[in-house]
Amino acid sequence: MSRILVPLGFLLLMLLFWFTLTRIGDGEYNPRDIPTEFIGRAAPAIDVPDLFDPSKTIKTSDMKGQVWLFNVWGTWCPECWREHPYLLSLSKSKRIPIIGLNWRDQAEESKAMLARMGNPFQQIGFDPHSNVAMDWGVYGAPETFLVDADGMIRAKHAGALTPEIWEQKFSRYFDKQPSTP
Repeated sequence: MSRILVPLGFLLLMLLFWFTLTRIGDGEYNPRDIPTEFIGRAAPAIDVPDLFDPSKTIKTSDMKGQVWLFNVWGTWCPECWREHPYLLSLSKSKRIPIIGLNWRDQAEESKAMLARMGNPFQQIGFDPHSNVAMDWGVYGAPETFLVDADGMIRAKHAGALTPEIWEQKFSRYFDKQPSTP
């Protein structure tokens, strides 16, 4: 009996593995898409120095009354490099403010990357010790949160932002906004 159970168990595990890989490959499943308890709650405070001017502070309260994206990134993160061109294209729309959080990074490397690749961020907080990232429940980069005009988190995505993810999770919040002159 046990001679049959071991191969049968192995076969079932292989089928489950194949099924999961197929769903990942088809884009139906993202293993990084872990639910967050922050959806529907007030955005945690951001109070960190500005990457380019440490005498200035980046604060959540600066964005009150606006719908905005909060993007956590680092130069050490390959997915952040891959999503960067898409963030640049989003930032060209005046209706989509993106606040960046440079996480666990070196300030000079971050500035060099942005100089080389372009800066999609309206403001960038510098968080080398993970103080803000921990408050937001960040466990990897990139992660993007959408905060509404009332300061509530409405959506989150772990992983690179793509046009498909934008349409699925974020665009409807910006489509509702009146266009800026």
